[in-house]
Amino acid sequence: MSKRAALYLRVSQDTQTTENQRRELIAVAERNGWEIVAEFCDEGISGAKGRDQRPAYDALLKAVARREIDLVASWAVDRLGRSLQDLVGFLNEINSKGVDLYLHQQALDTSTPSGRAMFGMLSVFADFEREMIRSRIMAGLARSNKKAGRPALPPIMVEKIQKTLAQGLSINATAKRLKVGVGTVHRIKVKMANAA
Repeated sequence: MSKRAALYLRVSQDTQTTENQRRELIAVAERNGWEIVAEFCDEGISGAKGRDQRPAYDALLKAVARREIDLVASWAVDRLGRSLQDLVGFLNEINSKGVDLYLHQQALDTSTPSGRAMFGMLSVFADFEREMIRSRIMAGLARSNKKAGRPALPPIMVEKIQKTLAQGLSINATAKRLKVGVGTVHRIKVKMANAA
């Protein structure tokens, strides 16, 4: 029994055409004996847009959910989405319905053992990409928190430092006794001198 294939075509600019994508994918379908049962085409729509802003992409996923197709064929990975995470999310969604993916430019066909292995590697790289993004965000937050200044010293600790300094202990001895930074004690001593 031949596979029921759906073509997904997309161009970002209204001045571009999906005709070249369509012609190549039809030739691949003929070589593989796939029956093209549907075409979904988003024209003049960026791949960065979400499903809700890509009507043909949304219709394709609904056809997948209704199990009307066995395979989605697309010209290239960037026709489906802008990131590896988008692709892996799409693949997970269609694979959960028993639908395979063929990407012409990347020669990826998840109906083959090598295609399934490639999909497994893509998932690993998507996780890696997600972790890298998360690490950069966390590092950025840490940097901005550091720039925002040190957390305020509790008033009771400020009083202890002031009392210890007033007793004549040096900055270093006070810092050591109260287990605080020398710079902290120095700032408090300067404020005490200015207030006097």
